[in-house]
Amino acid sequence: MPAIRLATPADVPAILNLVRRVVPLMQASGNQQWSADYPNEAVFQDDIARQQLWVAESDAQIVGVAALTQDQDEEYAQADWDPTETAIVTHRLAVDPAAQGQGVAAALLAQAEELARARGLKSLRVDTNSENTATQRLFPKLGYRFAGEITLGFRPGLRFFCYEKRLI
Repeated sequence: MPAIRLATPADVPAILNLVRRVVPLMQASGNQQWSADYPNEAVFQDDIARQQLWVAESDAQIVGVAALTQDQDEEYAQADWDPTETAIVTHRLAVDPAAQGQGVAAALLAQAEELARARGLKSLRVDTNSENTATQRLFPKLGYRFAGEITLGFRPGLRFFCYEKRLI
């Protein structure tokens, strides 16, 4: 099981290398959610400054990353959930191709749940590109329910599936 910790500025080169390995595989499978210019160094630096970027480490190597935020795009109102409810929202979730299938994404999503509980929140949310079949299989396994399809203004032409997990 990987160790999960807050990312630091020193982690940015390793995070960018991880993203550079993931993006071509995403695009080859038809998933155009990420590109050569997103997510980029400035996005990750901002996440780190806001203390919302988490990394998964295994054998002293960064094998996964996720921004765990309370940021919900206004288009989230299109989904089947209460858009006014504060939630922990997972953004920019990526796992090194060499570590896929080893529980890295599940560990990062467990950190999201821990943050929600610590903050007294009852909802975890995530969206994924409609072409990302791996996450569409993963989220329901971890207790997330499909909450509808949305579009995002800053990613024209793409469709996103929303998932939500309620905490008791």
